[in-house]
Amino acid sequence: MEYSVIIVAAGSGSRMKLGYNKVYYRGKDGRTILEHTMDLFLKDQDCRQIVVVTDPEVYRHEMTGSLAGKVVLAKGGATRQESVSSGLKAVISDYVMVHDGARPFLDESSLNALKQALSEVDAACLLVRVKDTIKVVQDGYVVSTPERDTLYAALTPQAFKTQLLISCMEQAQQEGFTGTDDSSLVERYSDVKVKAVEGSYANRKITTPEDL
Repeated sequence: MEYSVIIVAAGSGSRMKLGYNKVYYRGKDGRTILEHTMDLFLKDQDCRQIVVVTDPEVYRHEMTGSLAGKVVLAKGGATRQESVSSGLKAVISDYVMVHDGARPFLDESSLNALKQALSEVDAACLLVRVKDTIKVVQDGYVVSTPERDTLYAALTPQAFKTQLLISCMEQAQQEGFTGTDDSSLVERYSDVKVKAVEGSYANRKITTPEDL
């Protein structure tokens, strides 16, 4: 299953309080978060192309590697959705994954499970079961408690047939709708069912200093 991956790395990372984009934070090994995020895809022979959506000038300044091989750059937008749309314009494969630049802990097993799902369906999403009891709150009061067994937290990558995601992105743009993730656009603007692929709790997103 050959695919392209869009790595969304255009955020400001304000909650990290670094004063710069958190994906360029360097750990004790001297490598950036983004480099760690890219590693698995660089090694995967099924990955034909890595589209990094970011500020190209900052990328070239901060990254130790070159743009040789399967890495291309796309300029980020004002929102995550706009950034994904920008990345889609560079995609060359029939199938695409969308991954957060600040999720460097994706494991090979989860990636393989997602690829297997994508060989069978047109949309798939990595998820983990919610551990806590969730409450629905309105006007400051709890109004219901959903059945926990049906609740999952969405992770990335999320994987799609490329043309399907492009079509849903275009419809969302026309309507002025912003989804909470890429899967939500497919749910809203198509009849395609999104396959649930159970992932790993280790695949967390680095959002605050405590996550480092």
